[in-house]
Amino acid sequence: MIGLGRVGSQVAITLTQLGHEVLALDRDPKVVQSLSQQLTHVVQTDSTDETALRQLGVPDFERVMVALGSAVEASLLTVLALTEIGVSEIWARASSNAHAKILNAMGVAHVIFPEAAMGQRIGHLLVSRMLDFVEIGADFALAKARVPGDMVGRSVAELCLWERYGISLIGVQSPGQNFAHAHPDLVLPPDSILIVEGTIDQVQAFAALT
Repeated sequence: MIGLGRVGSQVAITLTQLGHEVLALDRDPKVVQSLSQQLTHVVQTDSTDETALRQLGVPDFERVMVALGSAVEASLLTVLALTEIGVSEIWARASSNAHAKILNAMGVAHVIFPEAAMGQRIGHLLVSRMLDFVEIGADFALAKARVPGDMVGRSVAELCLWERYGISLIGVQSPGQNFAHAHPDLVLPPDSILIVEGTIDQVQAFAALT
């Protein structure tokens, strides 16, 4: 992980908590020091320096993410250095469409717009009754919604959600319980939370039934 701002640091911490080996790099010594208790391998360095990257073993890592979205020049020079030392898969955060186009032209495998993605998610939540929302592709989504009142006490098979609403029920959470996979014989309890999938319009329409 190169760049330990809000996005980079949180991704690095999450990966570490998931049990992955993470080498985190930033040129600011204060940032490095602040994360030294949360990350196992965090180093102050200039990520545009090919020699420094080689010495740290960066080419040995399966993936490298460049989270220097606001520092466009440093981001591009870092990607160039990573390419030169033979990193096979590079992910990078972009701050604009122009930045993203250059990253794509440089061979970056995945270009990420975290602010735009979060803005889209919040926008959908603001204008709907969904409890949570994850867009997958151009017109498909997973959504969390409360069980509609007229569906309480009825089985998944009886409700025919696909035929009536064009959505599939993935999971159900009863009050005080963890989510469980939905199956045809499952009866929806009161005050439960549902995970559904379908087009964006379909999951929004289903959430509006609550």
